[in-house]
Amino acid sequence: MNIQLSMQHNNHFNGGDKIDALYCRLSRDDELQGDSNSIKNQKAILSKYAQERGFTNPHFYVDDGYSGTNFNRPDFQRLMDGVNEGKVRTIIVKDMSRLGRDYLKVGFYTEITFPEANVRFIAINDGVDSESGTDNDFTPFRNIINEWYAKDTSKKIRAVFKAKGMSGKHLCTIPPYGYKKDERDKQQWLVDEEAANVVKEIFSLCMQGYGPTQIARILTERGRETPIIYKRRVGLPITSQETEFPEIWATQSVNKILANPTYLGHTVNFRTKKKSYKSKKKIDLPKEEWAIFENTHEAIIDQDTFDTVQRIRQAKRRPTDMGEMSIFSGLVYCADCGQKMYLCRCTTMKQKEYFNCSSYRKKKKATCTSHQITVEAVAHFVLTNLQRVLAFAKNYEQEFLEIVRNENEKELRKKLQSQTRELEEAEKRIQALDRIIQNLYEDKVCGNLTDERFVKMSQSYEQEQRELKERTYFLRQELSKAKEQSDNVTRFMRSVCKYTEITELTPEVVREFVQKVVVYQAEKINGRRTQRIDLYFNGVGQILLPTQNKRETA
Repeated sequence: MNIQLSMQHNNHFNGGDKIDALYCRLSRDDELQGDSNSIKNQKAILSKYAQERGFTNPHFYVDDGYSGTNFNRPDFQRLMDGVNEGKVRTIIVKDMSRLGRDYLKVGFYTEITFPEANVRFIAINDGVDSESGTDNDFTPFRNIINEWYAKDTSKKIRAVFKAKGMSGKHLCTIPPYGYKKDERDKQQWLVDEEAANVVKEIFSLCMQGYGPTQIARILTERGRETPIIYKRRVGLPITSQETEFPEIWATQSVNKILANPTYLGHTVNFRTKKKSYKSKKKIDLPKEEWAIFENTHEAIIDQDTFDTVQRIRQAKRRPTDMGEMSIFSGLVYCADCGQKMYLCRCTTMKQKEYFNCSSYRKKKKATCTSHQITVEAVAHFVLTNLQRVLAFAKNYEQEFLEIVRNENEKELRKKLQSQTRELEEAEKRIQALDRIIQNLYEDKVCGNLTDERFVKMSQSYEQEQRELKERTYFLRQELSKAKEQSDNVTRFMRSVCKYTEITELTPEVVREFVQKVVVYQAEKINGRRTQRIDLYFNGVGQILLPTQNKRETA
């Protein structure tokens, strides 16, 4: 009988006899070591061994291109399904590292899973055979060595990855949706016009006040091809996993596009990292750890639009019970408690929308008053003031710039003085703590302080020092941001120049100009209900023009 003829990479179990599984695995790292670990070589070794040892029902299981630290491999999972169903008699691998390079998981399979399922396990080159007990005592150490190899390889790859990323080169091999590689220079990205138009449409819809889920629904209704469908049609490589309904836009896809600074024309590396070499899960890194290289390719989205969209996404907008969304949702705040104001709807004779302080709604009258104000009053105030500011800015540009800069500098000086003082005091205290901890150590060495007392005191001081270092880092970041505020005046003027006249409030206009609206509790003045509202503009804060009255009747 020629056993070689029956060895096939089958997708189903054949017959009633239990099978002898010949398992092969090759990762990209293994490929660098030459042909000794190639799938072809593994198959030859396993085939020869099966023939010589008389294994009569051999079947190959092959995972090509999968890391040994990842056990979620297609054929390995298929093999384990067979083990759990009692259809596997023997598992044979070239060596222990082919099964995996995670000593805990490999040990779990070889010491618990396989024995409990009465599956014989053989690693040919390592001389391991669970039936004879050969070399079982040394096997755990071999598994640890295999894991060390994976860890060391991961460190080397990360070092190369870091060097490449810090040089300004793109770390992703496939450009994001909206871009494609230049055929003449693979390092260069070109705008893919068809896909880029959809990216612009997504940002435009967000500027109009639609959330990611709504945008996804609109794109699907309009028949816009999803990134997967589009790339499949034009022959571009696909990185995302196939979904059950690839023709339907997903909220997650819209979110990723709206958050991607690559569309500004910048190369942005190290936005995420893997938890460890064993885990494929990615975690987001803070912006301070990003490596940003500006103007490396053509932009699809301008900076002002991108910044506005990020502000929109940070302010979660709540629909009313009727399913509608106010253009001011997430922008209206209570002047007394500082909390956001919720949008409500009166269901009496007139359908009237109004904002109410969230503290008042949640805790009734315990912490704050209602600050109730109609949406109509807020809209009238914002539109009137916006028209006044834009008209003044266009007619008296130099005077307007002077007013805005003076207000900004006044606020900036206050902030800088307070935070600079706090930073200096924190840095002095950190230096003092260094001396205190050193003196404690000297007292301990000289016998003036018991070990227990030293540990207790040093831990307390070190904890304080850690907290101060975190605070100084935060303060430096805040001071850095504050010093950049002068650029915001220029950005605001760019927004002003985009509009010749504003006759009504749209979601785009509100998000372009309004940072927040602060509402005070209504009061009676000369028998008339009057309510103060403060309007803060994006980037420049309050703009108090000559003779501007900050009071508006609700």
